[in-house]
Amino acid sequence: MVVLVWSGINPKDQLTWLLEVLPALIGFGILVYTYKTFKLTTLLYVMILAHCLILMVGAHYTYAEVPFFEGLFGMERNNYDKLGHFFQGFVPALIAREILIRKQAVNGAWWLRLFVLCVAMTVSAVYELIEWWVALASDEAAEAFLGTQGYEWDTQSDMALALIGAITTLALLPKYHDAQIRALQAKT
Repeated sequence: MVVLVWSGINPKDQLTWLLEVLPALIGFGILVYTYKTFKLTTLLYVMILAHCLILMVGAHYTYAEVPFFEGLFGMERNNYDKLGHFFQGFVPALIAREILIRKQAVNGAWWLRLFVLCVAMTVSAVYELIEWWVALASDEAAEAFLGTQGYEWDTQSDMALALIGAITTLALLPKYHDAQIRALQAKT
């Protein structure tokens, strides 16, 4: 809540701020609504929080102007948005994985991986479509919200980073995540 309040104090652009924090606010509402009936693992709550913090920092400055990422590694563009898109694949993949496992929605490890990747890429594609619609509807906020910084392959690289994030989830976290899921299920 502290970061949300901070991000809303004199943000670079009010409309961009609202558009960028809206997914975090919607997600918070969903988490509150489902907390008693479908608690998530601690790992997932922590990763959702990390993603929300990334959204809020980007919302405050706009993704193209986050200070620490200016000229990072000698690059011309500010790549903070790429961190956001990595998490846009990483976190939805973890959410999908947990729901699919706990609801026993798929059989077999390969089917699980496939559906997790599909969910993560769908989230990324829908977000890119929303960015496009906002750009069409609002010339003023378009550049700040899109954060393309003149990079013609921005949409494709955003989706590629979401895919890398989802693959990273599947490569690094299954054993730890499975242990947390088992512990959570043992409590209920």
